[in-house]
Amino acid sequence: MEWAVEGLGLVAVIIMVATYALEQRGRAFIAAFAFGCALAAIYALLIRSYPFMIAEGIWSVIAVRRWRATNPRAGQPR
Repeated sequence: MEWAVEGLGLVAVIIMVATYALEQRGRAFIAAFAFGCALAAIYALLIRSYPFMIAEGIWSVIAVRRWRATNPRAGQPR
């Protein structure tokens, strides 16, 4: 079980680093970054690192808000 938790942390960090570097290429990378941050928050919860969990949770929310702000339909009437 411990290797699975460590694997989750590794995957989360790889997703975060790769998608952060590619955010300028499109909204999908911003969404993927938010997902990576959420995975990192889950990992932090599993290892009982609550400050890290809070920080990653906040980053995930910030990324989701940034993703929503880049909505191509943002200026169009409903």
